[in-house]
Amino acid sequence: MKLIITNSYEESCKYVAQEMVSLVNANPVAKLGLATGGTAEQVYPHLVKAYQDGKVDFSNVTTVNLDEYLGMSPDNPVSYRKCMDNWFFDHVNIKKENTYVASGLNDPQAEIKTFNQKLYGDKLLDFQLLGVGVSGHIGFNEPSAVLTAGVHIEELDESTIQANSRYFDSPADVPTKSITMGVGDIMKASKIILIATGDSKQPVISKLFADDSVSSDLPVSVLKLHRDATIVIDRALADKCGIKG
Repeated sequence: MKLIITNSYEESCKYVAQEMVSLVNANPVAKLGLATGGTAEQVYPHLVKAYQDGKVDFSNVTTVNLDEYLGMSPDNPVSYRKCMDNWFFDHVNIKKENTYVASGLNDPQAEIKTFNQKLYGDKLLDFQLLGVGVSGHIGFNEPSAVLTAGVHIEELDESTIQANSRYFDSPADVPTKSITMGVGDIMKASKIILIATGDSKQPVISKLFADDSVSSDLPVSVLKLHRDATIVIDRALADKCGIKG
């Protein structure tokens, strides 16, 4: 697991976006795993700018998103489908039919089948973008006695509900379940980059780099087992975690 420390969160986002642009330029038919969430959100404007500046072509790229709230309409402003449209898809030349964000309204078992077809129907993910939750989750894989390898329905941790409540009128409005890639799905991506910033992520990042342990109590720790996983944090977060470099 590689660590990159940048001078600022803005620089982190630029770094991640450039890595994605370079990957697509090297492989115009790349299959990208994408993420939502407050940290990953700020990567997308840099991808849009790269496209607008003629530095990348997304016309033959396919994408699969990590997760979606169960029961969430794709038309809801806080749905991950709507977020991806607003942040990225509507501003570049990607074909919408080549993008997949799970539907929170379909029959869950039928949607799990569709999700798996999108993940594995042609080829594996060339790249996966990740954020990390305050609980240590990646995707919506929450701390538990065991972690699930494949696409599944996940009960959200109370800390996740509280953290995500800023996007809703109240915590009571936050969905309590999601459909998400499993950790095994994430780990099959050829390359993974996780971006983290902010005081709320200090406990998780500190635990991640405290030792070499891998635990289902800290789902993000499974990235230590991946052959090409990079964690990107800014200097302010690194200092709070006591991480040198």
